[in-house]
Amino acid sequence: MQGACKVENEASFRLASESRSTMVQLIFPSDTNYHGTMFGGKVMEYMDKIAAITSMRHARKPVVTASTDSLDFVAPIRVGEVIEVEAFVTWTHNSSMEIYVKVQTENVYTGERKVAVTAFFTFVALDDAGKPTRVSAIIPETDEQKSLHASAPSRYELRKKRKQDRQNDL
Repeated sequence: MQGACKVENEASFRLASESRSTMVQLIFPSDTNYHGTMFGGKVMEYMDKIAAITSMRHARKPVVTASTDSLDFVAPIRVGEVIEVEAFVTWTHNSSMEIYVKVQTENVYTGERKVAVTAFFTFVALDDAGKPTRVSAIIPETDEQKSLHASAPSRYELRKKRKQDRQNDL
């Protein structure tokens, strides 16, 4: 009988709060279009950055953006408002992580806050050779995190199908 062998890739877990990240920005005229609302591309840049930080905190490895989906602009962001960009890991699968990003606006004079943009980003963790590497599973803590975690496998399947459909079209 052989001795006990070390189990590779033992299941490891991280709390969603361990990788939660936020960024706060004041919106200036240079951040906006001729309507006085924030450029969509500028918002997406902030969202991609905070999602990258969140996924690196979770994986403790370099990461790359694999996809962005369900990017929904639901309210305008105006000059003089403050935005808070929040992200957390909702789900993991082997080397990939789904990150939920939410942008809220705040009128600092009235205190009124509203959700302006939401999206899901998928990042892949990389090893030292630049190849995908396993990431820890996530433990959701809040009701919002638990709800998004429960619905994540269906979003994963939709992304997988969309990718397969695109490859079939080539």
